[in-house]
Amino acid sequence: MAGSGAPETGGIDASGLNVVVIAGTWHEVIIDGLIAGAKRVLDATGATYRVVRVPGSFELPVAAKAALDAGADAVVALGVIIRGGTPHFDFVSSAATDGLTRVALDTGKPVGFGVLTLDDEQQGLDRAGLPGSKEDKGEEAADAAIRTALVLRELRG
Repeated sequence: MAGSGAPETGGIDASGLNVVVIAGTWHEVIIDGLIAGAKRVLDATGATYRVVRVPGSFELPVAAKAALDAGADAVVALGVIIRGGTPHFDFVSSAATDGLTRVALDTGKPVGFGVLTLDDEQQGLDRAGLPGSKEDKGEEAADAAIRTALVLRELRG
């Protein structure tokens, strides 16, 4: 598990930031855990936020672009993609990753990447910030988005 060496989260003031959490609907227990982790960070830092649901991870980039174009300072993108027996996993994972990267670069605004690409459901449960989880990728994605938004605000004056 990649959790060792992760930076500490929290302890920052993000008041004044407008964040949109965009989450897929597949694998409800895992995605709900990711959303809860993101909300914990956003609540603790004082950011204003709302949660928007999209059908799946493939739809995250277009919704992220719309949110950022509408004035959001940052987006937290949360999704769950579990490998199956077909190449579908590869296509959806690549499209979500490449699309979210493009959105961040095209808008100049941060996209916290909380899309889990997994071999099995247990890996997701281990990363969802649930009781017994080893990691909280929703928390990490939200923390990365707000920290980057604050850095960009400072760089831009």
